[in-house]
Amino acid sequence: MSDKNGGGESGRKVVGRNRKARHEYEILDTHEAGIVLKGPEVKSLRAGHLAFRDAFARVEKGEVWLYNLHISPYEQANRANQEPDRVRKLLLHREEIRRLVKKTEEKGLTLIPLEIYFRKGNAKVLLGVAKGRRLYDKREKLKKQTQEREARRAMSKHR
Repeated sequence: MSDKNGGGESGRKVVGRNRKARHEYEILDTHEAGIVLKGPEVKSLRAGHLAFRDAFARVEKGEVWLYNLHISPYEQANRANQEPDRVRKLLLHREEIRRLVKKTEEKGLTLIPLEIYFRKGNAKVLLGVAKGRRLYDKREKLKKQTQEREARRAMSKHR
């Protein structure tokens, strides 16, 4: 099964990536979770109408919830549409939830959605266990990337 986003061998179609997350946070670990959607939210997601903004996940009473993920209303659905910024439940195995609780109890770790995709017709969220970066860490990372890019250019010109 091929896919325009390069994930053909795994059969997943990425509909949205949280580009800002990898800049703002250092991703320590990732987990795949199902997401509970209602009615036309699925069609809106398939069309790519979503925004991560300041989206994050939180474990509450043994369940994982996704906050601030904006899924735009599907225009043809009118009355059946849900609130765009509603809190959505994430589906994980109990053991995975226990591991996430332990990790997020550590100082400064949080759950951030990295991407949303469809696998075998089911909507999935790739959650990252992340540690916030400080401003100087971000600058250092950008400086390193720029140096690597310039080195590659110099090597390609040299050949």
